[in-house]
Amino acid sequence: MLIVQKYGGSSVANAQRVLNVANRIAKTYRADNQVIVVLSAQGDTTDDLIAKAKEINPNPSKREMDMLLTTGEQQSVALMAMALETLGVPAVSLNASQVKMHTSRDYGVARINKIDTNRIESELYRRNVVIITGFQGVNRYDDLTTLGRGGSDTTAVAIAAATHADKCEIYTDVDGVYTADPRVVPDARKLDQITYSEMLELASLGAKVLHNRSVEMAKKYHVELVVRSSLNESEGTIVKEETEVEKMLISGVAGDDNVARVSLLKITDKPGKAFEVFNTLAKNKINVDIIIQSVATDGKRNISFSIDKDSLDDVKKIVNANLNIWGVAGVEYEENIAKVSVVGAGMVSNSGVASKVFEAMYDANININIISTSEIKISILIEKDDMKRAMRAIHDKFNLSNN
Repeated sequence: MLIVQKYGGSSVANAQRVLNVANRIAKTYRADNQVIVVLSAQGDTTDDLIAKAKEINPNPSKREMDMLLTTGEQQSVALMAMALETLGVPAVSLNASQVKMHTSRDYGVARINKIDTNRIESELYRRNVVIITGFQGVNRYDDLTTLGRGGSDTTAVAIAAATHADKCEIYTDVDGVYTADPRVVPDARKLDQITYSEMLELASLGAKVLHNRSVEMAKKYHVELVVRSSLNESEGTIVKEETEVEKMLISGVAGDDNVARVSLLKITDKPGKAFEVFNTLAKNKINVDIIIQSVATDGKRNISFSIDKDSLDDVKKIVNANLNIWGVAGVEYEENIAKVSVVGAGMVSNSGVASKVFEAMYDANININIISTSEIKISILIEKDDMKRAMRAIHDKFNLSNN
């Protein structure tokens, strides 16, 4: 059996945890499996590297940042190969350039285009455990690129798809996927199974267990994921196309406080204006989430949309450069907000979910700023300070601890 295992930064944060993971890998290998391992940088290494860069240059180029940040994963894979050597397990560490992990040319937010599997397959043929750097790739200029935060999950799924692996196991510091973040909602319950669609929504809406692009890729290429803890032997959560249990009305509650709202005020009300705005943002690689357009008054409209707070500085530059082109009279930015979402495949065939969400907010005396809905999710924008309380109130209202 060919198994891909991915370990996050907290799982390899120090020497003891590296050795703990090495023992787990060795156990899998000795069970007559072929093993590919994808690693993140140790602990807070990436944050530390970012801080070092800021000490030298407050606005470093994205290319040089990628050159710097990719060193974190290279440390992890080399140390893991050394740990496996001490256990008598043959292993080889490879970076993205050695594997030929081809990506788009976009520094900092690259996307995987293709993986050459020749080197991986030759190392597996030699009975080596193949340890590969997550989070990174190589563009058409042979420059190193990074895939964005959480990109190691995407690396693992991409490799599993390219090598037709039998299983892709994502190891982290939690036991699996919960109905809410257990650090925020203490009585959150671990799910045995969840669908790709539900997991994709939760990942996109702030749940930090899996990177949303990894779930998107797993769904596309039918890679069955297992989310498990690297610190114990619990079974974890299976992410797959269809679950074997009857669909719950609500699968989970997610919160995201890395959100900002942009409001473009008094835009001329004529066809094509919304296209102008969002086409410009798309060309600049800005991901937009919730969009609200007001009813026209006096020939003018307001358009509000939410973005990741990390993109706010870039959005401000884009907006300032295009105010006159778009015909915008003014702009407002709001950073003190958060997004809380409920997700569940069962919502599509059940009425009254939105009503219960709003009732929970009323009971908790929390004001809702913006509402967005789809077949399997409801998202609300609220004050940042209310996020955790809102998550607990919704979790309790749907009795998710006891379903």
